Amino acid sequence: MLDYAAFPEQRQDRIRAILQENGRVVCAELATQMRVSEHTIRRDLHELSKEGICKKVYGGAVLQLPDAGNFFSREQKNSAKKDTIAQKAATFIKPGSCIFIDTGTTNLALAKVIPADLSVTIVTNSPAIATELLRHPQCEVIMTGGQIQRASGGAVCATAASQIQGIIFDQAFIGGCAMDPETGLTGFDFADCEFKKTVIAQSSQTLVALTTDKIPGVARFVVAKSSDIDVLIVEASMDKAVLDAFAAQDVRIVCA
Repeated sequence: MLDYAAFPEQRQDRIRAILQENGRVVCAELATQMRVSEHTIRRDLHELSKEGICKKVYGGAVLQLPDAGNFFSREQKNSAKKDTIAQKAATFIKPGSCIFIDTGTTNLALAKVIPADLSVTIVTNSPAIATELLRHPQCEVIMTGGQIQRASGGAVCATAASQIQGIIFDQAFIGGCAMDPETGLTGFDFADCEFKKTVIAQSSQTLVALTTDKIPGVARFVVAKSSDIDVLIVEASMDKAVLDAFAAQDVRIVCA
C-alpha cells in the first residue's frame, strides 16, 4: 500500500479521484483510509479548495462543479436524460394550477412535454420556455419582463423579481447548477440565485429536476437548503447513498 503520509501529491490525487467519483469526502474516513491525521486531510482539502476542486463543509468537502456555460451551450448536453426527467416532472402539474417554470434546459424540456389537454397558467422568466409554451393550446402564458441574462437565458433583474412578488404559485419548478444534501441547491450567478429565492418564497411547493452530473456538488451561491425543496426529480441511476442523504433532509425523491 502506498505510504500516503510520505507522498502528499499522490494523497491529493487520490482525494481528487474520490471527489469525482462520490461528489464528497469525509475527513475522518480519508484519514483512516490513508493512515494520516485528520489535520493532514483538512490541510489537503484546503489546498484543493484553493484550486477550485472542492468546497469545504463541516467534516469534509464536496465537489466544486465548473460553470456549465451559457444556455445554448447547455441545451444539447444530456438531452435524452433531461427528456426522461422532464416526463416525470410533468406528471406533478395539476389542472387549473398556476405554476412557475424557471429558466434552464431541463425546464425547457419540461415545457415541451406538458400534456396538450392540460389547462394551466404558467409564468416563466425564459423567452425560450415562453415560446415553447405558446404551442400549448390550453396554456395561459405569462412572461416576466426586464433584461435577459445571457448566461441563464432568463430575466433575473429587479423588474422580474418585482413582478414575481405579485403572484402566488401552486408550484415552482426551479433550475440549479448543483445540489448537495448538506449545502442544498446552488448556482453560479448571484442575481439568478437571488431571483430563484424570490420565486420559492411565492410558491406553495418547490420542485427541482436535475441530472446526475449536478448531484452531489456545489456551485458558488446558495439558492435553498435541501429541506426547503419539496420534491427532487432525478435519474433512476442516482447513487442510493446520495438519495438517502437527501431523504434525511425531508426531501421527497422521485426517480425517472
